[in-house]
Amino acid sequence: MIKHIRWQLLLAALGAVLIVTTLGYLALTRTTVLLPASGGTYIEGLAGRPQYLNPILSQYNDVDRDLCALIFNGLTDFNEKGELTPDLALGWEISDDGLTYLFHLRRGVRWHDGQVFTADDVVFTIRAMQDPDYQGVPYLAELWRSVAVQKLDDYTVQFTLREPFAPFMDYTTIGILPAHLLEKVPASELSRDPFNIRPVGTGPFRVVEAMSDQVTLEANADYYGPQPMLHQVQFRFYPDHASLLSAYERGEIQGISRVLPQHLPQVRDYPDLNLYSAQLWGYSIIFLNLNNPDTPFFQEQAVRQALLYGLDRQRLIDEVLSGQGIIAHSPIMASSWAYDPDIYRYPYDPDRARALLDEAGWREPTVTEQLQWEEEQLRDQEEDQGTEESQPGTAPLIREKSDVPLSFTLLTNDDPVHVKLAEEIARQWAEIGVEVIPRVVSFAALTNEHLHPRQFDAVLVDVELTPDPDPYPFWHETQVTDGQNYAGFVNRDASEALETARQTTDQEQRIALYRQFQEIFASEVPSLVLYSPVYTYGVDQEVRRVQIGPLLDPSDRFRNIADWYVRTRRVIVSEAEYGGLDKSGE
Repeated sequence: MIKHIRWQLLLAALGAVLIVTTLGYLALTRTTVLLPASGGTYIEGLAGRPQYLNPILSQYNDVDRDLCALIFNGLTDFNEKGELTPDLALGWEISDDGLTYLFHLRRGVRWHDGQVFTADDVVFTIRAMQDPDYQGVPYLAELWRSVAVQKLDDYTVQFTLREPFAPFMDYTTIGILPAHLLEKVPASELSRDPFNIRPVGTGPFRVVEAMSDQVTLEANADYYGPQPMLHQVQFRFYPDHASLLSAYERGEIQGISRVLPQHLPQVRDYPDLNLYSAQLWGYSIIFLNLNNPDTPFFQEQAVRQALLYGLDRQRLIDEVLSGQGIIAHSPIMASSWAYDPDIYRYPYDPDRARALLDEAGWREPTVTEQLQWEEEQLRDQEEDQGTEESQPGTAPLIREKSDVPLSFTLLTNDDPVHVKLAEEIARQWAEIGVEVIPRVVSFAALTNEHLHPRQFDAVLVDVELTPDPDPYPFWHETQVTDGQNYAGFVNRDASEALETARQTTDQEQRIALYRQFQEIFASEVPSLVLYSPVYTYGVDQEVRRVQIGPLLDPSDRFRNIADWYVRTRRVIVSEAEYGGLDKSGE
């Protein structure tokens, strides 16, 4: 009996040694790591509120575009390089004459309500924009009304153009609407339909809750693309961008949709907030009204050139934008295949600006006139002493020619950045003898009461571009009255180059034509291109794998949202496996 017990003790001891040895070996050869796990919610704050969660009505509202990017899909999409890729369409064919586009649609796609996506949905969406009562942006209506759309079968759609139009493919990224829900809604009523609050799309997320102060999206289990790691994305709405910072400090949100330049010093002190920056595909510009009888001096090339020489654009970027901008030298993006790297650039040169104005006959005040003005200022100040409120002094003497002062109003919207820009631009131009009076109005008033009817002297605005560099809408002579040629620029050589460039699919020919246009633009300076803005986005560090590249639109920050995650799982891996993992969890 005792002998039997000894054997048991020996076996137990050997087992313990084996366990310790095994555990030691495992400890030496294996390790525990955290890996991304599905689930969880990402909460982002947006400045503003949704109006139309409808891709053919969302162009005027950033909030609408942000949500539509996650809810809807187009036939095509842009990747981070600005290249077109298949989306709801698997592929396409273009006829040799550039007039016919044949799209082969993806099969097995379902709408968020379970219905099957077909060619009927594509045809309905296009015809909704072609309808005379369509209430969306005019440029979409103008484009699609010149295109015939035809369903060849349930998964084949054909577009036929009246004439070749090289940028056409850019327009196929527009989100597609469900015909089975909207085909009975008149175009005139579409903007008032409940669909715009509770939309149904084909995208990676679907709406599960919509309230006045927030909208909650849930991952679409039937999505044909990569399944998102996140279970939900919730958007909360605030009155302005400053409110987003306060909401983040209170722990209400994890993401700040946009960090404005004036807020960068504050958010850089947030220890847990990661900042992501990318150049936006567009530019800020001062349109000069070349056809305004109140500003005849804008018709003088020397004056326009002097104004550009007299602008310290880098200082505008550094001091007003906190570095969030890149000087632009052309209305075609520097990263575009059509950009001319040898284009003439206007450096900040106030002496050259003054010389141009002198040569053009715009006379500066004489020393005597300047002294008289300063004496008047001193006299006014002495008279105002002791009064409860001082009266504004006389404006400083400015350049003039034939009794016409070199003075005009610079209009902009009430965005705080634009207001500061206008004020600094006015200060800089005063140094070369040009009087500029900044005037601020609402965005709606700027667009509807001034820009579209051409009721302005000069106006500071942002221009959004598509990857195709086609400058035709802004600078062709046919767009002066009803299009987007707000400056009223008329130059036959430039117009011919733009006409031909959009009618050929030969990229080398288009490059040559766009370089010709850029040379004319640089010489004529019909308006003043300032800079391309940089977009900065803030996301809490607990949200991982967030990446953004060049942005065609701010909503492109969600391009890789399928990879984002907030949850992790702990797993044991071998040394060999561990060596192949990204140790950062990114």
